[in-house]
Amino acid sequence: MNVQTKTDLRPETISKLQDLGRINLDSSKGFDDAAEHVKNPHLADLFRELATERRSQLNELNTFIDVNGEDTVVQGSYAAKFHRMWMKFRDSVSSDNAHTILSEAEYGEDQIKEAYEDALKETAGSPMNDVLQKQYAQVKSAHDRVRDLRDTTASK
Repeated sequence: MNVQTKTDLRPETISKLQDLGRINLDSSKGFDDAAEHVKNPHLADLFRELATERRSQLNELNTFIDVNGEDTVVQGSYAAKFHRMWMKFRDSVSSDNAHTILSEAEYGEDQIKEAYEDALKETAGSPMNDVLQKQYAQVKSAHDRVRDLRDTTASK
């Protein structure tokens, strides 16, 4: 029986890491875009912080992908590009409405949280579990922060 280690991962585990890498890259770009367009300096700071966190997660995943001799993630997905374009459009017509921007960001957070939950189920028992659990906790925390901020801006 071939025992999986962090330096000898199964192809399906590497594929999941690459999927998570792409969504982290997409998320970091989305947060960068949001930080660039939002006029509220506190939200801009939060979005820059979350973009940095996602790039750090991508770098960590890429380290394990690279060690296993596979292609690291350098491009996001087409769907994320479309979503960022939609955010820019909504931002321009909503006159910097913080609730609208946070609603879009929370939608993105739902997607990355779901991707981690899926990856954790599919890689259960993998030597990557500790890394993925740690990253999932960061994603869930960010999701909850964005959701809570969105909810506080609903009545404003």
